[in-house]
Amino acid sequence: MSYSKIYTVRWADMDPNVHMRHSAYTDYAAQVRLEFLADQGFTMQHFAELKIGPILFREDTRFLKEIHMSETIRVSAELGGLSADGSRWRIIHTLYKADGREAATVTVDGAWMDLRLRKLTLPPPELVAAFAGITRHATYADIVREKKTEE
Repeated sequence: MSYSKIYTVRWADMDPNVHMRHSAYTDYAAQVRLEFLADQGFTMQHFAELKIGPILFREDTRFLKEIHMSETIRVSAELGGLSADGSRWRIIHTLYKADGREAATVTVDGAWMDLRLRKLTLPPPELVAAFAGITRHATYADIVREKKTEE
């Protein structure tokens, strides 16, 4: 399923150059991720009950076009990669201007953390299924982790 949301850029998103500040791009990407998870039944409350949560290892933003105050933007989330067990994932967000031009891409690599043990964990099958149902980005690649070898 394709997932995106429409937002109106706020005054608080601006920088002194009178365009959207760099960190606002990642804020919108994070918001659309959280809304996707909530729409799949994984609200912050449900994550607290499960005692797990999403964590990021990497966040990469590519700026392509300026975004200005009060502009309407569409922010998408597409699956860039997923491990077989669902423990690791990559989401690629595209921020689009109202005319459909790409304004930026935000790529995040993440995993799931056990909030009690503060260690990486496997997600429940329903969460793996939700991620597997996201539209795959054109650059999708399975995430394969190499086993560590003893020296």
